[in-house]
Amino acid sequence: MRRLAAAALAYLITLAARLVTAARAVWAGVPPLPEQRIYFANHRSNGDFVLIWTMLPPALRARSRPVAGADYWLGSALRRFVIRDVFDAVLVDRSGRAPKGAAIVAMLAALDAGRSLILFPEGTRNAGEAPLLPFRPGLYHLAAARPEIPLVPVWIENLNRVMPKGEVVPVPLICTVVFGEALQLEPGEERDAFLARAAAALAATREAECGP
Repeated sequence: MRRLAAAALAYLITLAARLVTAARAVWAGVPPLPEQRIYFANHRSNGDFVLIWTMLPPALRARSRPVAGADYWLGSALRRFVIRDVFDAVLVDRSGRAPKGAAIVAMLAALDAGRSLILFPEGTRNAGEAPLLPFRPGLYHLAAARPEIPLVPVWIENLNRVMPKGEVVPVPLICTVVFGEALQLEPGEERDAFLARAAAALAATREAECGP
């Protein structure tokens, strides 16, 4: 029964996300093939990973796990059911009490199980005017540990206006989810250089669809 309930809720979430946002996926840099990837995206709304997950074709969606904060998603029984049974998310402790590197270990375990990841290297929701916040080092550590897995930048346009901060009821608005050209860590590439290149790739994905 739990599995059936999760499948039914997944269908409803997918349907609702598409109806509210009229979202469209643009595969500008990579084709929607069922291969292992790390999708990294800009972060403007609590609904970001839901929209990316929804825009993936079923074969990709079934093997992709979003990375989400345990502090929020474990706060109630309903949230726990949604994040664990529907999205099968990799939950990370953002309280600072977890052992150092525990989040990376959890994400690597998911990758080693053959799953793809959906993550947000800014680390927190960007509420400012700048297109992107500085990237945290987690994306680099994943790329260094599993350099064979392609990293796909994903730009979400307009979702922050669909689900503005503090609002409960979504505001219908067309959203675009752009999947850019994949990149990988280059031999000998240092952390800061890689993170700057990844951020530039994500910005370029935005400009390809939305302009500078």
